[in-house]
Amino acid sequence: MKALDRYLQNARIKQARRFVHKNDTVLDIGSADGVMFDKWKGYISCGVGIDPTLTSKISTDYYVLHPGYFPDACIDGMQFNVITLLAVLEHIPSNQQKSFAQACFDFLQPKGRLIITVPSPQVDQILEVLLKLKLIEGMSLEEHYGYKPEHTEQIFSEAKLKLIHQEKFQFGLNNLFVFEKP
Repeated sequence: MKALDRYLQNARIKQARRFVHKNDTVLDIGSADGVMFDKWKGYISCGVGIDPTLTSKISTDYYVLHPGYFPDACIDGMQFNVITLLAVLEHIPSNQQKSFAQACFDFLQPKGRLIITVPSPQVDQILEVLLKLKLIEGMSLEEHYGYKPEHTEQIFSEAKLKLIHQEKFQFGLNNLFVFEKP
């Protein structure tokens, strides 16, 4: 990861952290190398991460990272206080978003929070330029499905999750959504 990649990642983690409570259990979908858990060590009780780019399971005394896709890589019956989707939703094909949202509901405890960051559509053009200038790495742009942030509330509300916070950050180029399970 290049410095700009880490900066963008850290900005998303910082935004999400505001909605995580002391001793929460956290499922991070798209966890990459577990950097979010390293930053939150001592604050959350434990973390489980899932990422399709991992080649093997990684276990620490504080978190476990599983290779694969959500929800298939999760253990049935597990529930979390928080699920994070930081720059992940735009990678989910539209025909899978409804079942993905329902799986998030299923893996959340009552009063659990789903924290989502998703870029604004114009970010893809910016990322393409940054990629050509070699200022960022991959970002899996080929997996962006033209996701529109304004669809987020409807997708997750249909899964019975209630939107409790929404804002833009990074000059309006990123969107933060926080949902809660009743």
